[in-house]
Amino acid sequence: MNRLPDLEAWAIFAKVAEAGSFARAAEELQLSQATVSKAITRLETRIGTSLFHRTSRRMSLTAAGEAALQRAARILDEGEAVEAEVADRSAALRGLIRLAAPMSFGVSRLAPLLPAFMQAHPDVELDIQLSDQMVDLVAERFDVALRISTLADSSLRARQLCQVRILLVASPAYFEAHGRPTHPRDLAKHRGFQYSYTRSGNTWRFRHPRHGEFAQTVPRQLQANNAEVFDAALQAGLGLALQPEFLVWEQLRDGRLQTAMDDWKVEPLALSIITPPGLHRPARVQALIDYLAQRLEKEPWANA
Repeated sequence: MNRLPDLEAWAIFAKVAEAGSFARAAEELQLSQATVSKAITRLETRIGTSLFHRTSRRMSLTAAGEAALQRAARILDEGEAVEAEVADRSAALRGLIRLAAPMSFGVSRLAPLLPAFMQAHPDVELDIQLSDQMVDLVAERFDVALRISTLADSSLRARQLCQVRILLVASPAYFEAHGRPTHPRDLAKHRGFQYSYTRSGNTWRFRHPRHGEFAQTVPRQLQANNAEVFDAALQAGLGLALQPEFLVWEQLRDGRLQTAMDDWKVEPLALSIITPPGLHRPARVQALIDYLAQRLEKEPWANA
């Protein structure tokens, strides 16, 4: 009979890779650094190759370590999940949740929802990482992510919450000074603000129920990798932009911004909760997912 796999050592390996050092992993696992080091050495002896490149200054995964990390991380996750399930900790959740979200959405919409969850679950620790770049949930060890995009097929688990409309907006003063466009071709005479991560660049694409699709290149004066940067320039009357509704609905409500070309639609984006593959989630992660879904689906900018 073959030997059983060294599951404890693989879980320790996943934690070392996540923490980036033996010392930090030992601290998080509440083990001695010697125990952690011996577990990695035991694995490397067993498989006949190194898992880490080690120098006095830095540590990085070898090719074998990179290949093993995803499954090792799954061993760690499954172990945590089964312990949480068996111990039935749902009434007193505890532990770390790592969550990724887009920058502007995280600051303006996610952050206000966190205090109520934190008060209800004081033993849960939240690690929130905000970036408009797409993160790798598995490689970077995230439990959950919020994404506003058209999702590609993948092994990740996705729960779509709502649609986010993309609106063409500017200030009343801008429209008064430069005119209000009624057709996408009119945008060639306007000044646009461009979100860096839009796949089509400064070519804006619209669809009309009768006239079909139309793409127009828009002159730009300002480009940024975070759409919140445009707010001051928009309200100063310096240009127009395609903005997600969650970012501008209050300015539209108060009349500080207005929409144009309402009969020409930009393809909406889906707000989704994404989790790594696998059937089991720790109870604390599921609780956060359910809480965010319940709250975000009721937001005034959320479209069914």
